[in-house]
Amino acid sequence: MNPEVDWFFEKDTKWKAEYTHLRSIALDCGLTEELKWGCPCYTFKGANIVLIHGFKEYCAYLFHKGVLLKDTENILIQQTENVQSARQIRFTNLEEITEKETILKAYIYEAIEVEKAGLKVPLKETSEFSMPEEFQKALDENPDLKTAFEALTPGRQRGYLLHFSQPKQSKTRESRIEKCTPIIFEGKGLNDR
Repeated sequence: MNPEVDWFFEKDTKWKAEYTHLRSIALDCGLTEELKWGCPCYTFKGANIVLIHGFKEYCAYLFHKGVLLKDTENILIQQTENVQSARQIRFTNLEEITEKETILKAYIYEAIEVEKAGLKVPLKETSEFSMPEEFQKALDENPDLKTAFEALTPGRQRGYLLHFSQPKQSKTRESRIEKCTPIIFEGKGLNDR
């Protein structure tokens, strides 16, 4: 157990008992406990294996390379259509976790084997993401913005493209582009603020 992570399990939440049991399962599998993205993350030789997080309706294990797991029990869930690699196993009560403990450990061990084998998730190229016409226009009109955007990492570029594409109204897309332009010039991603 990592004392830096204890606060997550000590806070009074709806999922306190579930979090504690998920923690013990991950630690029983010999993983290292770390704090990443404000959540307990369990790693194998520095590679992220599984993360514990919670939402209003459920708590979950998030397998970082879940798409590469066999999912023999058909319990892995893709959070949103844009998530390429990670998959969740969701829980709504402690009994579900207790009943699936053996299965959860099997999934964790399989995820460790994925890391040992050095398997990588084939991610879509940035060019495969749709470019909102409002952003294309902004890039065409401002060569410095185009240069700054192209200098970003592919992940940051994808983050912006998804963010700009989400709104249905052109006006909202334009507003998002305007708000994010200074951040792009700073070389930062959408979540680096």
